[in-house]
This record gives sequence, structure tokens and C-alpha cells, in this order.
Amino acid sequence: QVQLVESGGGSVQAGGSLRLTCAASGRTFSVYGMGWFRQAPGKARDCVAAISWSGTTTYFADSVKGRFTISKDNAKNTVYLQMNSLKPEDTAVYYCATRRERFYSGNRYGENDFGYWGQGTQVTVSS
Repeated sequence: QVQLVESGGGSVQAGGSLRLTCAASGRTFSVYGMGWFRQAPGKARDCVAAISWSGTTTYFADSVKGRFTISKDNAKNTVYLQMNSLKPEDTAVYYCATRRERFYSGNRYGENDFGYWGQGTQVTVSS
């Protein structure tokens, strides 16, 4: 049973920082890439950051480039999303997810490219 548990969300003022953590269990974490998605009210759930199974390749949505970083600790089965210089438009529920395929090395970042999801954690940025 694959389980993903996010933590680290909360409320912060614009310009502040938060670090989200996703703890994974139930599979060989090191051979799967991971992603962070977010969904604001009335909007689609989009990928904001992803990291390859090896941790050597990362992806960031244009809206978060230069402000967010993603990292993966295979020994701890954990992936992190460091969010700096937060803006009100970053307000959303953030979800972590694992790739469907082991050793995936492509560049697809849609919801259907990820197979397991956490329950989400709320991030609220006030101006």
C-alpha cells in the first residue's frame, strides 16, 4: 500500500518561506520520480515542481522558477518543496505524487503521469 503524507503547510505573509515535506511508504521510493502539484479554488491541479527518480533532473513551472526548489532524500523516502518569496497567488492546496513508471526519464507533468497522491496540505499567503 503506497502512502504519501504531506506536511509543512500553513499561513505566511507575502515574501515569506515554507518547506513542504512528503513522506512516502509502501514502495521502492528511489526508483520513482516525484512531483508537487497545487490546486487553487476553481482551478485545475497543476504541477509546480518535479524531480527525477535519480534526483538529477528537476522541473519547475514558470510561475515558481527561481523561488521554489525540490529535493529528494531516498534514504528517508522523503521529498521536499522549499518555497521562498511566496506570493498571494501561491495560495493553494499542495499535493505530492509519485510517477506511475519506474525509472521514468521523460518530460510529461500532467496529473495522469503520476499514480499515487497524498491528501494535500493548505498553503495560504496573505498580502
